[in-house]
Amino acid sequence: MPMPPPIAFMQDVQAAIAHGSFARRAEILRHVTDLFVGQAPQYSDAEVEVFDDVIALLALEIETAARVLLASRLAPIPNAPPNTLRRLAADDAIEVAWPVLAHSPRLDENTLTELACTKSQQHLLAIARRKSLPARVTDVLIARGERPVLAGLASNAGAQFSGEGYATLADRINGDQDLIVRLGTRADIPRPLFLKLLSKASEQARAKLCAAHPDKSADVGEAVTDATHRIQNETREDSSRYAVAQALVEALHESGRLRDADVEGFARARRYEESVVALALLCDLEIGAVERAMAQEQAETLLVFVKAAGLSWASARAILLLRAGEAGLSAADLEQTLASFERLKPATAQELVRFYRLKEAAMFSRKSAQAVQQAATPHTKQ
Repeated sequence: MPMPPPIAFMQDVQAAIAHGSFARRAEILRHVTDLFVGQAPQYSDAEVEVFDDVIALLALEIETAARVLLASRLAPIPNAPPNTLRRLAADDAIEVAWPVLAHSPRLDENTLTELACTKSQQHLLAIARRKSLPARVTDVLIARGERPVLAGLASNAGAQFSGEGYATLADRINGDQDLIVRLGTRADIPRPLFLKLLSKASEQARAKLCAAHPDKSADVGEAVTDATHRIQNETREDSSRYAVAQALVEALHESGRLRDADVEGFARARRYEESVVALALLCDLEIGAVERAMAQEQAETLLVFVKAAGLSWASARAILLLRAGEAGLSAADLEQTLASFERLKPATAQELVRFYRLKEAAMFSRKSAQAVQQAATPHTKQ
């Protein structure tokens, strides 16, 4: 089948290249590009290959502005000359490479992966903006990309992530709340990673994540609880005062000498750590459980612990005042709370504490099982 006139015309272009100036070369390139763009859907693969060879020759030494124009015109065309596009995509001038990297459907996965491995952060950002991205490419972008690239990927609904890529991206986010929201609001985010992000999220970020995933509101509450527990545990483990208090109170308890008067004395002397450790030992609870009860706005759980420990009204009063801190309690509030303590039956309090222990044990077992499962599950490509 004979070539159409435009193709026949281009066979004479090489001679013009050999004898023309750079300006003449750019002028011919514009004419050839016009010929291709105007009838691109009609050209066969063989004809596109001829255009590819000619445009590649014309574009060898043209100015940046001419390369920018060429890239912007060829980038959206599905059957654009592939070799020319690869050269433009690899151009060190980002204004040349950007339209091809960000928009050309002609670039294949191998080319994108190679460029993601070797080019600048601006080139990586352009790739991250593509309408769709396979996991093989995003793995490289996540490994090499700086924050703008990570943000572009997290916001790109057409980007696919492998299991390893998702996990690495979540780790690289650290405490960046904007990135947490961008990644956490994706529809395809795996639940374990959603929970991990929630544990790092601020209150404002959690609200956005909850709004984006109304079906996961229970996960939000669970993650907030986990984060609070973790922070309390880390703070307590780093506290020398807790270490001293625990050694003292545990010695008293193991020798059977931890009495109601001791707990009242600790609380009246505002020895917070000793009071918390004592109440935890008497109720057979984790120290963190008593700490959380001390921090709650309402005192009901704390009163249950005090009653279950068999402590007196005087100890309950001292612990309530310790809990209130410098702000203190009004006489009316203190009287009302102590009246509730008096009405609470020891057997009822002990039963409530038993259920509390079971609940804490079940939560710990579930978390341990999840951790073991996640550790045993290899990262697989999605």
